[in-house]
Amino acid sequence: MWKVVGDRETGKLPPYQFINRVKSNRISSLELSNYKEIVSAHKGAVNSLQVDLIEGRYLLAGASDGSIAVYDVQSATKHEGNGMVAKHERILVVDKRHEQGHKYAVSSATWYPVDTGLFISGSYDQSVNVWDTNTTRVVVDFKLPGKVYRTAMSSVAGSHMLIATGTEDVQVRLCDIASGAFTHTLSGHRDGVMAVEWSTSSEWVLVTGGCDGAIRFWDIRRAGCFQVLDQSRSQLGRRPPLLEHFPTKVSTPKSFSAGQSSTIKVRAPQKKTANGTGAKRVPSLYRVPSQTKGSTGKRLHPGLLSSNDRATAHYGAVTGLKVTENGMYLLSAGSDSRLRLWDIESGCNTLVNYEVKRIEPRKALQLATTQDSSLVFVPCMATIKAFDVWSGRTSETFRGHYENVNCCWFNSQDQENLEIGKIVLIFVILSLSADLNLVVAMIDKFLCGLHPKYDLMKWMEEEIVSKIRTAGVTD
Repeated sequence: MWKVVGDRETGKLPPYQFINRVKSNRISSLELSNYKEIVSAHKGAVNSLQVDLIEGRYLLAGASDGSIAVYDVQSATKHEGNGMVAKHERILVVDKRHEQGHKYAVSSATWYPVDTGLFISGSYDQSVNVWDTNTTRVVVDFKLPGKVYRTAMSSVAGSHMLIATGTEDVQVRLCDIASGAFTHTLSGHRDGVMAVEWSTSSEWVLVTGGCDGAIRFWDIRRAGCFQVLDQSRSQLGRRPPLLEHFPTKVSTPKSFSAGQSSTIKVRAPQKKTANGTGAKRVPSLYRVPSQTKGSTGKRLHPGLLSSNDRATAHYGAVTGLKVTENGMYLLSAGSDSRLRLWDIESGCNTLVNYEVKRIEPRKALQLATTQDSSLVFVPCMATIKAFDVWSGRTSETFRGHYENVNCCWFNSQDQENLEIGKIVLIFVILSLSADLNLVVAMIDKFLCGLHPKYDLMKWMEEEIVSKIRTAGVTD
């Protein structure tokens, strides 16, 4: 670590690389915290959780007893053990006793992406509710035709307020908060849909995983899915850089004169249309085939085409989906106890062999990735396993639960990994007591000469101890 600090001091290491190194070191030292506990307000298994995307402060959890609770993960409610252990109790709870509460298990609970004043819950009572956080009242509700397995909203959407819902029905429905009505019905799956995930690079692309083993991509601006992943279609490893596909320079023929340049630029080939004009190449991710195999020129409706495609991504139900931050890759978990990494552009299975032994086959799972998508956290029965995304090797195994873990969430702002299972206390995994941004800011201030009279180690120790005491934890 101090070698990295020295490289930053001498200018060998740019600021952004220094921050990435610090983050990597912290992730590699994750462990169960002995100084922070979140006291669960639930009496059943916790099925879903999410830390808000605005402040990274409020944890939303939904449980099988029909309750929904919000916790402040930064400000402790009380302290025990001579101030050594910070207890975080719920600051808001809605359960069956609430007149608008869910009657059965809450399977999904998500924040409204741009405001903590709203959150969305889905339940086995066949309803999706939009709640006002301040009044704990339902402002919009939707009745679905079956149990709700998962709900999702796009974090990059700027022109719609749609909630994607996966239920035991074969159709995926999009609920519009603004109008309070269903705007889309996506048909193609042959069984219930347990996983829904929006693309992180396009507000119009939705990914769904069904109990039929299929993973389908939808562009909600048009009918039918445009891609179905096939586990038999594969490529080795991650996709090569774009420059390797299209070389920009080639050697010139000998017939060229000596005064001419030795290299010429080459453009990507363009297909000619019927009228002879060049047409731009459309990426394979957004192409919809116009004909099925064996057809004789008759165009099929895209919806019919997608329903005829029987390709599967897993041998069992697809129980979890997670798109990487750059939107280029998709991670999927299935009831066949397989974790797969997909190249979204090519639609290929990258054949990364993850060291997964067993995954809960009966429930929808919530996966989590680090901010740079280098690690994926997967609930594996009573443990959480962190896998290297590109090699599949097990990086860490987190233990502490007595029963199966259903969901996990990685808080990139405080760099904490939250994991929840069927226990009364919700454990929080921390690597350091100080905030990452504080550490980086302290080092940069010291290197800039803002604290010339202090030794670096001594100054950092004083600042970190002061920060911990301010938060209510003493050494």
